[in-house]
Amino acid sequence: MAFDRGYTELSKKAESYEICFVPDNDYRSFLKHRIPDLEQTVVGGNFVNTKGDVLGKHQGYPFYTIGQRKGLGMAFGEPMFVTEIRPETNTVVLGTLDELIRNGMLVYQVNSMKYDTIPNDLEVVAKIRYRDRGTLSTLTNLGDKLYVDFQANVTGVAPGQSAVFYDGDDVVGGGIIYSSIFSNSN
Repeated sequence: MAFDRGYTELSKKAESYEICFVPDNDYRSFLKHRIPDLEQTVVGGNFVNTKGDVLGKHQGYPFYTIGQRKGLGMAFGEPMFVTEIRPETNTVVLGTLDELIRNGMLVYQVNSMKYDTIPNDLEVVAKIRYRDRGTLSTLTNLGDKLYVDFQANVTGVAPGQSAVFYDGDDVVGGGIIYSSIFSNSN
């Protein structure tokens, strides 16, 4: 399409799957250059475990992502993953792979594509990132949010990221992940 419209150079560009506006996918460098004094403002926050015990200091919460295991800058004796980021306290919570598992999430700013209003108890395939295969899920309306009950455990549910819901090849709708949920009842 780009070539047909005269954008020859753009048509030669490889397809983008990640954060295409960031050179070399180096979002840390991108943030450092775009936000003056970011490093000085956020450096020295705490890594804590899921019980709240301080494990060490980090380089600043914006430089970590939910599910991240590598590049934490510390050794813990076992694989540790970012399970939660608390910007208000500059805290990064680390846990084991089991502690990263979620079986639900809340989504807000929902856009319904297939229905005027997404019906309660609608079964869909929910995707939480571009390359996600998707997880069979049930949707329930909760006022201005949508509760997504995953029918299998999911890792890497990151607040602020997009979620999209499919019924076969049809896009039912989507929204922004508000929070992840783990309930022992599933």
